[in-house]
Amino acid sequence: VLSGKGGVGKSSITTQLALSLSLAGHTVGVLDVDLTGPSLPRLLGLEDAKITQAPGGWLPVKVHPSQTLPPAPEVSSPETNGASHNGSGISGPQLTNGNTSAASVTRPIGALHAISLGFLLPSRSSAVVWRGPKKTAMVRQFLTDVLWPPLDYLLIDTPPGTSDEHISLAETLLQQTSAQSKLAGAVIVTTPQAVAVSDVRKELSFCMKVGIGVLGVVENMSGYLCECCGEETNLFGKGGGEVMAQEFGARFLGRVPVDPQWGLLVEDGVRPRYGIEAAKDDEDEDQEEKEEEEETVDGEHTRTHTRTKEDFNGADNLGSNGTKEARDGALLVDKYRSCLLAPVFEGIARQLVDIVQNAARNGT
Repeated sequence: VLSGKGGVGKSSITTQLALSLSLAGHTVGVLDVDLTGPSLPRLLGLEDAKITQAPGGWLPVKVHPSQTLPPAPEVSSPETNGASHNGSGISGPQLTNGNTSAASVTRPIGALHAISLGFLLPSRSSAVVWRGPKKTAMVRQFLTDVLWPPLDYLLIDTPPGTSDEHISLAETLLQQTSAQSKLAGAVIVTTPQAVAVSDVRKELSFCMKVGIGVLGVVENMSGYLCECCGEETNLFGKGGGEVMAQEFGARFLGRVPVDPQWGLLVEDGVRPRYGIEAAKDDEDEDQEEKEEEEETVDGEHTRTHTRTKEDFNGADNLGSNGTKEARDGALLVDKYRSCLLAPVFEGIARQLVDIVQNAARNGT
């Protein structure tokens, strides 16, 4: 998963593709080679996990085993005024049906494993200050010394740009891949703005120069869907990724809207909720917190809160709204089925599987 621009959501795209492929029954591995900014441990809710050293290499962290998930709880979704996003980037009814197809049935899922430098660091705030040769060595070690279980797909999350990590990745994969573990190609991620698209074009040129095929382009952050009414607003414009894909003759895999509930899912571990009722619940919670923080002094209401050393030490564990919330104990992949982005990535993952399988049948 590549992009010439930082901040376009490569790690988010990688995570959701991995969850979608797992929900489709595939056994998936995720490799994070963003050495200076590893995000996958946090996105997967596994910041406390550590890599195990075994004879012959490292054992990846197990996100979840293969199993059968029960139907997800009923989820209300906002009306979208016909402006939903499916995996092909064409408007459709998928975001108006409450539960997604992935959530409404009992289904077997594939196992998901991950490895990241973040699992080797002492804390989230630990900095990695490495020169190029050490980065290159670590990338090659990740590619050669990890004892993956038998996988259907390995997704590689990369840093922005076309520097040491990308060159090492391309050289190692193209030299060492065999018929059983062939490099299928790259998914290019961009956002709609012209400034992002102009940088991502360089990544497409990089792929052509080093001989990596492009599976398709995803336009991330393409529109914002209101959680209550479903009104769509194009915060960053629309269509830049699709135009770029046409210019380079690449497949356009689809547009991905901004969904705040996805952020709450990975930050706070809570199952996505939509509609007016969910908004009302949030308002009630905010009001309760406000009342708890107010004290009456000489007949006047003043808000008081003294930050202690424990507050600062625990800041990394705060939820996205600044409070310590109880995380839903269900698996991330189970809760993800309730997210309105699940059908979007279900469509994108299906396209990628078809592309890879067709290429394998044709021997390309």
